[in-house]
Amino acid sequence: MKIKKNLLALLLGSSALLLAGTLGAQELPVEEAAEVVEAVADAIPFEDGYAAFMESPGAAFFTISNLWLLLSAALVFIMHLGFATVESGLSQSKNTVNILFKNVFIISMGLLTYAFWGFNAMYPDGAWAIDGFFAMGSWFDLEPSVAKMTAEYADYTWYTDFIFQGMFAATAATIVSGAVAERVKLTSFMIFATILVAFIYPITGSWQWGGGWLAERGFYDFAGSSLVHAFGGFAALACVLVLGPRAGKYVNGQIRPILGHSMPLATIGVFLLFLGWFGFNGGSVLNADPFLVSLVFVTTALAAAGGAMGAIFTSWIFLKKPDLSMALNGILAGLVGITAGADAISPACSILVGLIAGILVVFSIIFFDKIKIDDPVGAISVHGVCGVFGTLAVAIFGDAAGFGIQLIGTLSVGAFAFVLSFAVFGLLKVVMGVRVSPEEEAEGLDIGEHGQEAYPDFSGARTR
Repeated sequence: MKIKKNLLALLLGSSALLLAGTLGAQELPVEEAAEVVEAVADAIPFEDGYAAFMESPGAAFFTISNLWLLLSAALVFIMHLGFATVESGLSQSKNTVNILFKNVFIISMGLLTYAFWGFNAMYPDGAWAIDGFFAMGSWFDLEPSVAKMTAEYADYTWYTDFIFQGMFAATAATIVSGAVAERVKLTSFMIFATILVAFIYPITGSWQWGGGWLAERGFYDFAGSSLVHAFGGFAALACVLVLGPRAGKYVNGQIRPILGHSMPLATIGVFLLFLGWFGFNGGSVLNADPFLVSLVFVTTALAAAGGAMGAIFTSWIFLKKPDLSMALNGILAGLVGITAGADAISPACSILVGLIAGILVVFSIIFFDKIKIDDPVGAISVHGVCGVFGTLAVAIFGDAAGFGIQLIGTLSVGAFAFVLSFAVFGLLKVVMGVRVSPEEEAEGLDIGEHGQEAYPDFSGARTR
């Protein structure tokens, strides 16, 4: 029976090709011929066509590539654990539960909204509402078809595509979470994060990865230095400007350090992010090509190492001490910096990209502190500033795109994220407020927002 089904699938597929050839000979437009082929292919029962494909010579590479992308999605998921750990470690202990709760909400909300709207809005497959700029979203799921679940679609299935990109989608809101930590009202943040992930992020993502206007002009962003990181960094900047600094951060013109409660947690978080980044960048190859995947692993690792070295020695020189938090942010800066060109920049140049990003992040953090923009975890500098630099580095250290279009692309993404985030968060401030009361901020958001403590057995949890 299985052989008969496979033969049926093969015959139907061959008929489709012959029909397409005949129609083509009669000068039928290519688009119409393709529609005929697709219509005939859709007539094949999914089980038959899928089984026939899985016995074909190309099935092995397809299977390995699909498996690699699923593994990469799992590694990107680990990055959310890393973000939660870094943010909680660099915040005061009295706000730990709040930080962890926001990260739980972000990944859960992100996957659901991406399923119901974002995925199809970001990858419209030509179905634009405004050509090259905006597409309507819809529920991502569909009846399984050979066209979506075999190499006819890509080197992975439609479902694998969704879960990998869905893990990316929530990252932008996680970046904002760290920047507004310790004083943002929970309900306001939840509403903002939902709008950001569900509606704003898919628009800029579609400009490049969905075949929109940036893609048409030759912009290059391999894994998201601009589309994910600069986007999140500029959204974070907008929210911080609306929200204002933490109480006691800037007193009488002086900068008062508000230290995080656990450098071990922050360090573990950065290493989890480092691990997850191999999936973030390595998975963006979108197949199991041995050369490209291994190249991306190497450039990613070397850039992170370069970023650490750049930040360590820069902070040592200017702050007079080797600062661990700067070293950790240097690793992240190098990772963000290489993300746009991990497949297009040589290993030697990737070290330079990381080194420059590590130096930039130190000066950027100091600069934002001096102009009284309070960012507890350095998210604006790591993701915003280094995301822009990483996008430009594609043109400086590689040849995948020109400097002009890279500059236009990264500024367009950043400006769009900033303006819409400022508008949405500003509206929330007017309608319902975005900041907790001074009393709640002093007591800590764990008690005020959640009625829980992260460390109930330690008296310091109430006072830090």
